[in-house]
Amino acid sequence: MKYLIGTYECKADTKGRIMMPIAIKKQLSSLINESFVLKRAVFNNCLELYPFQEWTLLMEKVNGLNRFNKKNNDFIRRFTAGVKTVEMDNSGRILIPKNLIRHAQIDKEIVVSSTVNILEIWDKALYEKAIDEATIDFGLLAEEVMGDKYDDTIS
Repeated sequence: MKYLIGTYECKADTKGRIMMPIAIKKQLSSLINESFVLKRAVFNNCLELYPFQEWTLLMEKVNGLNRFNKKNNDFIRRFTAGVKTVEMDNSGRILIPKNLIRHAQIDKEIVVSSTVNILEIWDKALYEKAIDEATIDFGLLAEEVMGDKYDDTIS
């Protein structure tokens, strides 16, 4: 799968449907007729939308965990809590279940943001707060996360 690109603002209607931005629909065009998996994010009050093939790859890794280890079982249970399969309708909308709307504190204004191979769906105010907080030490974070992985053949 190609990597997804972009951050877009859009709206949720009163039923919890969101219209995917045109640029995202174009990037997902080969997957539009497939299911997606929607789940709570691990570290933030947002949602993660996985194309089904990406979810399958992730579940293969999770399924490799030893279930006779309590921490592994606890992780699997928490990681998959609230997971839902969703479809994109012909108009490019997805319906977010009410329990996930509550978890992500989604009101009306939302942000759909690519994070490599999945999409995050945020309440706009929470997204802006998370970005502001993350940028305070972004230089240090970038150095810690990517500093030893730099390949000088990349320009």
